[in-house]
Amino acid sequence: MFEVTVLSVLQGIAEFLPISSSGHLVIAQNLLGVNAPGMRLDVFLHLGTLLAIVVYYWRTVARLLALRGESLSYIIRIVASSLPAVAVYFIFKDQIEALFENSRMVGALLMFTGAILLGTKYMPRGGRDVSFLRALAMGAAQALALLPGVSRSGMTLAAARCAKVEAGKAAEFSFLMSAPLIAGAAILELVKAADEVAAAGEPGWGVVAYGAIVAAIVGYASLALLVRLLKGRGFWWFGVYCMAAGLATLVFVK
Repeated sequence: MFEVTVLSVLQGIAEFLPISSSGHLVIAQNLLGVNAPGMRLDVFLHLGTLLAIVVYYWRTVARLLALRGESLSYIIRIVASSLPAVAVYFIFKDQIEALFENSRMVGALLMFTGAILLGTKYMPRGGRDVSFLRALAMGAAQALALLPGVSRSGMTLAAARCAKVEAGKAAEFSFLMSAPLIAGAAILELVKAADEVAAAGEPGWGVVAYGAIVAAIVGYASLALLVRLLKGRGFWWFGVYCMAAGLATLVFVK
């Protein structure tokens, strides 16, 4: 339960704040001796953060489900934005998964994330909507975040800032565009779990449900904080943190 709590809190914080949830999970496994979560727990932690997205943006989600007005176009943009990540994952699956065993690479990629976030300080603000082409650009940035240490929210929000998308609209689309990937991964895992015996050491369903709830609560708070910072001028400070965390990982984590 302690390990699940640690992983759940990390997931809830780092999934939304632009500091890379995957990178921090790798670091936690090395520094704290926390075991790898396993596919079942990993999926349910992501389902917890997906629940946080749905609750936070429930008005938008309800409007999309009504399939009226611009909702169909918005859904098409969300689906299209997920395609780059799907393609990259299936082409480079083995290479990507191998990087999760390389802590030094995670440190370097955290510093890369930090450099991108620091750069947003000098990007002009805009008031544009998320067009189809801007959605694809954010989708390409999301594909890059398959690498451990590269923040999904950091990359997609930086791409949106570069395209002069209004901050609130950028945040909303950034998190809603992750929904198809999270839901798809969850469905695949649930189908797999129905046909296979749980691996040795895999936490039970009650434990993973607890983890999902913790991740959802912490994730909701993190999402609210990030949206507030995006509307202000403090977003780039996460770049300072990522640079420091990446450097510390290179120096202290083997």
